[in-house]
Amino acid sequence: MNILPQSKHYNLTHYQQRYNWDCGLSCILMILSTTQREEFLNNFESICKDEGFGSSTWTIDLCYLLQRYQVRHEYFTQTLGIDPNYTQHMYYSKIIDKDEKRVMRKFKDARAHGLRVEQRIVDMDVIVRHLALKGPVILLTNASLLTCEICKRNALEKFGCFQFNCIAQNTRLPTDLNKSYAGHYVVLCGYDMDTQKLYYHNPEVHDGHICRCLTEAMDTARKAYGTDQDIIFIYQTSDN
Repeated sequence: MNILPQSKHYNLTHYQQRYNWDCGLSCILMILSTTQREEFLNNFESICKDEGFGSSTWTIDLCYLLQRYQVRHEYFTQTLGIDPNYTQHMYYSKIIDKDEKRVMRKFKDARAHGLRVEQRIVDMDVIVRHLALKGPVILLTNASLLTCEICKRNALEKFGCFQFNCIAQNTRLPTDLNKSYAGHYVVLCGYDMDTQKLYYHNPEVHDGHICRCLTEAMDTARKAYGTDQDIIFIYQTSDN
């Protein structure tokens, strides 16, 4: 059994999202090599059109993009497809009609395209072990619960442009937290066991600093209703 290092950090190139919907794509750009990143940015509109998601991305879309650039990864989710309860979620109810066929087809065809997609809930200790030994992690979080000790305030309050971001809408949640839901992707890039903190890149950050929060706080943000506990493990052979 491998003994994990007390701390780990991946040297990723920060990329700030350009629109109010492309946080997931911005996370992909941080994972790609310099050459791949330039190719993606130079052909951004045509690639988005080719992938079929327009300005509404789901985690399965991100997986197909990673596959496009031959980035080895695994995708774990609570729901293989679309949770039928989301039809009652104000924002989801608007985008499901538009996205459902594409999303369900991509899930159905994932194996044929060489993607590993598994219905599984991942514990935080598994996430830390992956960070320690394998590579970065892309997480779908609720931005209204996402905190950062450097930013000092809740991400939603500080950056304030999540209202139509990714999978986002103010609504009453079936939790005691009763906070607005704003789906937002981030990239975990390291941890420190002594302080029990995780380090992550938030695509909404303007100055490129690396955010940090307690492991418990990130667990709360990633497990919120609406995220399906979506997680993408990246297998990285070397730092970008």
